[in-house]
Amino acid sequence: MLSAIVFLPLLGALIAGFFGRLIGARMAEIVTTGLLGVAAVLSWIAFIGIGINGAETQTIEVLPWITSGQLQTSWTLRVDVLTVVMLVVVNTVSSLVHLYSIGYMAEDPHRPRFFAYLSLFTFAMLMLVTADNFLQLFFGWEGVGLASYLLIGFWYQKPSANAAAIKAFVVNRVGDFGFALGIVGVFAVFGSIDFDSVFAAAPNMAGRTFEFAGMQLDVMTTLCLLLFVGAMGKSAQFGLHTWLPDAMEGPTPVSALIHAATMVTAGVFLVCRCSPMFEYAPDALAFVTIIGAITAFFAATVGMFQDDIKRVIAYSTCSQLGYMFFAAGVSAYQAAMFHLFTHAFFKALLFLGAGSVIHAMHHEQDMRKMGGLWKLIPFTYAMMMIGTIALIGFGIPHVFGFAGFYSKDAILETAYAAGGVGSFAFIAGIVAALMTSFYSWRLAFMTFHGAPKWKHTAEEEHAHGAHAEPAQGDHAHAHAAHDDHHGHELHPHESPITMTVPLFVLSVGAVLAGLLFAPYFIGEENEAFWREAIKVLPAHHALHARHEVPEWVVWAPWVVTVFGFLIAAYYFLWRPQRAAALAAQNGLLYSFLKNKWYVDELYDLIFVRPAMWLGRFLWKKGDGWTIDGLGPDGVAARVLDVARGAVRVQTGFIYHYAFAMLIGVAALLTWLMFGGAH
Repeated sequence: MLSAIVFLPLLGALIAGFFGRLIGARMAEIVTTGLLGVAAVLSWIAFIGIGINGAETQTIEVLPWITSGQLQTSWTLRVDVLTVVMLVVVNTVSSLVHLYSIGYMAEDPHRPRFFAYLSLFTFAMLMLVTADNFLQLFFGWEGVGLASYLLIGFWYQKPSANAAAIKAFVVNRVGDFGFALGIVGVFAVFGSIDFDSVFAAAPNMAGRTFEFAGMQLDVMTTLCLLLFVGAMGKSAQFGLHTWLPDAMEGPTPVSALIHAATMVTAGVFLVCRCSPMFEYAPDALAFVTIIGAITAFFAATVGMFQDDIKRVIAYSTCSQLGYMFFAAGVSAYQAAMFHLFTHAFFKALLFLGAGSVIHAMHHEQDMRKMGGLWKLIPFTYAMMMIGTIALIGFGIPHVFGFAGFYSKDAILETAYAAGGVGSFAFIAGIVAALMTSFYSWRLAFMTFHGAPKWKHTAEEEHAHGAHAEPAQGDHAHAHAAHDDHHGHELHPHESPITMTVPLFVLSVGAVLAGLLFAPYFIGEENEAFWREAIKVLPAHHALHARHEVPEWVVWAPWVVTVFGFLIAAYYFLWRPQRAAALAAQNGLLYSFLKNKWYVDELYDLIFVRPAMWLGRFLWKKGDGWTIDGLGPDGVAARVLDVARGAVRVQTGFIYHYAFAMLIGVAALLTWLMFGGAH
């Protein structure tokens, strides 16, 4: 059963990828979606058996892999509690995304390729989470990077999609370089890359140092920081986050899969998997906490003023990942995984809900061109409201809340209880919660309430004789959108059942996942639930200490959530003209946040332009002038030039040859006269 969970998506990818044209698009959809559905059901069975009922951890050797000197490793499936949690998240969301894509991509002529990529993406993530050693994890890690490149750039005719795919690939290579160094360091220090061997030996390495560039560095801190650099790239933490918003260039189902269940959660999984190492590297944990807190705050500030509906949700993902990391940084790995679990449901719901809105609006993504949709697409509206309430973590303390309420509030309380850098994370998290509430309700109000601006847009297009283009992202079916706009009228409509059923299933998780599973993940059952999958030293007891925090800490998230709602309602529901007037002023702070802190521009100035200048210099001067001019190619060219000149001398005319002989005789006599005879 466990092997089937991993390899069924691969089977679907191979069938759709190699035989898609033969069996047709419809059969490719059915096969890949059906196999993912089976894998999802089996994942829940494994979760209940190993997680809830406490069955033993299982390891299944698939095949011997690498034997090279001291390095001996096999491809082995490791299925413990941490693994089954990820199996449920990955396969549940992926199967629903597959089903949703049947409706969303119905007009795309390349559906077999799309579904093959989706299933390949899922398999790579499953390979990652079932890894029993660092090398196998790294192969899955790179697999999701490859699949994300293929999916983000799926509409490769668009220059923006190609650029976004390359950007995601390159930025992740930066993080993966640190990750690879970390794996090499682990092997150098422990003589093994198998998790069990490394984790068992980790306590013996606590406090040991090594010399590098004249400095004494802590072994465990260095290894953990290198591993975390990989996590920063994959999970889009501040500094290596720039690829994530641009990933919206892929189809909306891709956004849901990348942001909710697979690629971006890999970094959080890595840190939690390596908890036996991080526990002996307190400085690395502090760094994780600080980066997570900064990311939660930064992404929330940027999300407040984005106008693309998918980019708002993308920055929300970035911010929520920050919460997960600073939870892990204060040794609350259980809370980090719990938020990963709940987040998968409501974030997938929001992305797929946004896709339903985009579908209804004929691939329009700009919220400034929406409004008044709640009456026209009431089911999508209800689903988006559930996702919004779950995201902001709204609930009544000690009573009931949606999914995000249980996981995010637990993280904030734990950060406060941890003290030190945890206090910094708590403050950043509370401020981010305020902004999260604001931008979430801003999205809801601009999209579903107020005057229907799409009518004005259609009228303006009619007046100017122009046709609206899809906004930035989803226009695989641009021809269909063009035809719809050609009539100068939009007719928003509810999505087909293949799209609405996944929304309903995810909404159930967004409502109940926190309530049902909190006792196992972070409550009284958490030690029996996690067992040996997560290691926390006795001194790191913030998760338990959260029950003793002051009452104002418990209610603070509720207060800021309500406050964020009131601000958004004032500016975008009750006084929308005030919001428009403030935006028109284009103030310094507004421009700074609207342009994402100018991080992309800064990277362009520091890295991109110098790299382009160096590349052009090496091309023109190094390759063109030096190598082509003076190197082997240059010598060959000069020989050819001389040969061509010699050919011109051989004219075939006798008087030319006689003249040349005369010149030669004259030169010889001159040489003899002026010293040649001596």
